[in-house]
Order: sequence, then C-alpha cells, then structure tokens
Amino acid sequence: MTRILVLEDSKDCLNAITAMLEKVSDRVCVVPVNSLDEARAALEEKAQPPFQAFLLDINLNSSDKNDISGITFAREVRMKREYVFTPIVMITSLANMELTAYRELHCYQYLIKPYDEQDIEKLAGKLLFLSQQGETRDAFVVVKKDSINYKIFCKDIIYVRAVPRGVQLVLLKEEMKIPYLSIKQLMEKLPGDQFLQVHRMWVINQDYIDYVDIVNGFIRMRNREQVEIGVTYRKDIKRRLCI
Repeated sequence: MTRILVLEDSKDCLNAITAMLEKVSDRVCVVPVNSLDEARAALEEKAQPPFQAFLLDINLNSSDKNDISGITFAREVRMKREYVFTPIVMITSLANMELTAYRELHCYQYLIKPYDEQDIEKLAGKLLFLSQQGETRDAFVVVKKDSINYKIFCKDIIYVRAVPRGVQLVLLKEEMKIPYLSIKQLMEKLPGDQFLQVHRMWVINQDYIDYVDIVNGFIRMRNREQVEIGVTYRKDIKRRLCI
C-alpha cells in the first residue's frame, strides 16, 4: 500500500486531490490533512506505516501571501531519517518558490495551480512505481558529508572505525570518512541486530565475520582485516555470537 500525505488548506481542493489519487489505484491510501498541526500529528503517528510520498501546498493561509507553511513542514519531513529521500511534491500557485523547493528540499516534482486530473493521475502513477521499488529496498543509513546526504546500504558496510574527528566507513567497494559523527551516534542509526560494537573504536557488520578469537582478543573479517576486541565488550560479544 502506498500511503500519501496530502496537505492542503482548501477543503474542496483537499477532497478533490484525495479522490483523484485514490481513483488511480486501490493501492493508494491518502491521508488528507488541512493544517500544519494536523500534518505534524500525522507525521508523528507511530502506529501507522511510514508515508511513501508527500503532496504539500506551500501557502496554507490564503490571507497571507507570504505564508510558506508547506515549506516549513517539508523541512521538518527532511529532518527525519526515514524521509530523507521520500518524494515530496509541492503544489502551489507561487512559482517563485520553485528553486527553493528543488535546491533546498530536493523535491520530486512541482505542480502549479490550477492542475487537472490528468496531472494528478500521471503523478500518482510515478509515486506508485517508486513505492513498489521501495518495498524491496534494503536497510540503509543516511550520513552527511560536505553538506550532502549520502544513502549507505547497511549490507555494503563491512565495519566502522573511529578516526580523529569522525568515523571511517569501510564498504565493499570503497572507504568513506564522515566528519563530526561519533561511533555512538552511528550506532543509533544502524540496525542493532546486524551491527555489533566490539571496541570503543570499532563496529562490525556481523554478516562479514570470518573468525572470532575471544582468547587473543580479535575478530578477523572476510576482507582479512583484524578488528580488536575491547575487554569490556567480550561478554556481550559472546552472548550475541553464541560463543
């Protein structure tokens, strides 16, 4: 199911967009919201699966031509790890906001009012396609380097080591230094059932373990690198790896 949040201050437009989207496929589930507060509440709803797309009206106050509440909400969406790459479509009559939407928020598309049913149908088809691709997507983390967000698939990370003022990701095909990110912060992003901290300076992907030597205090990875086991981590390693 493709869940799409639609934020639009005009109830007539909101109802129309909802009907047009749901008409395209029974796999589309629209969550219509009429205000910034409603949108925030829907975004924080933990009992529901995540959204696969957002359609946001930029101006939510028709009496204030300078209102950009939709942009404000889009920024809040992008701050959440699970929505860093989720398609955001801005729907507005403010054509001068196009560059802001594309450059800052990495919007997927920009629709100028008035739009018609054919525009919405084409958009819904694209979003359905992207959603279906995402259903089989591997787990990933998002890290920032040089003000750019990078999506790193967890299956490609062999291990991570702490370096001065950051961490070094050792991947299958390359290495990447991420400044100003600590091991602790990274562990909060990584799947806990796949990654294991074995030293205050090292985190490993359990899928790439070749050999564990608790007595001598090291783990050999499949790329032949040896990772030191910290004394305080040995008990947890034995439990996790059933040694």
